[in-house]
Amino acid sequence: MTFTEKRLATERHTRSMTATARSVSPLARKLAAEFIGTAFLVAGVVGSGIMAQRLTTDPALQLLQNAAATAGVLIALILAFGPASGAHFNPAVTLVDRVFGGIDTRTALAYIPAQILGAITGSIVANLMFSLPAVEWSTHTRTGGNLWLSEGIATLGLLLVIFGVVRSGRGSAAAFAVGAYIGGAYYFTSSTSFANPAVTIGRAFTDTFAGIAPASVPMFVVAQLVGAAVAIPVILLIYPRIGEVADRVILEHDED
Repeated sequence: MTFTEKRLATERHTRSMTATARSVSPLARKLAAEFIGTAFLVAGVVGSGIMAQRLTTDPALQLLQNAAATAGVLIALILAFGPASGAHFNPAVTLVDRVFGGIDTRTALAYIPAQILGAITGSIVANLMFSLPAVEWSTHTRTGGNLWLSEGIATLGLLLVIFGVVRSGRGSAAAFAVGAYIGGAYYFTSSTSFANPAVTIGRAFTDTFAGIAPASVPMFVVAQLVGAAVAIPVILLIYPRIGEVADRVILEHDED
């Protein structure tokens, strides 16, 4: 086969793949992005926690390593999947974005289970990567008013950062702002800032550094949803015209 023939064959193959990709519905592409992105996020959280425990017995270093890895992974994932789905990876973000009109109800209701299934998958994969049982229910009890308050505050702060950055016209910096906030919130909240109902559920599937006992999950999720509910009027107070840019959360994405 000549060079020209090879080039023509490659072009035909590329056109065929492009046509196949375009046949996939926009919603299916978004759900795939939310599922895969959330899976990698939780794999990053859980996997870095396991690695941190194996590298050192110092709790301070373990937390630092876990926080740094999580922040870095989150930035990369938002940049990678943001153009496809907005890179919510978080039911709290999805629900608030729905309230502001950034996405429709059908999309929001589809995002949330995709995020939860992605979080569970990510936890299972992280367990397997470190030769642990695929599912090992966490025994790390996390309960108490201070932790619930921390989760509410962490979620409120996360949403203020996301919508504030987007409304200010600096959406391109959103990934870095979110990563920096989560990395910092590991330290200024006593709960180490889960701030994400899907991630909270996923972390119940691993009995490791990042795990949370299943019995502790419901109140964490309630606290996160309360934080999201409080965020709505606060964001509207500061940015009354937030609805004009809600469709760009967390990153501006393709609606085609």
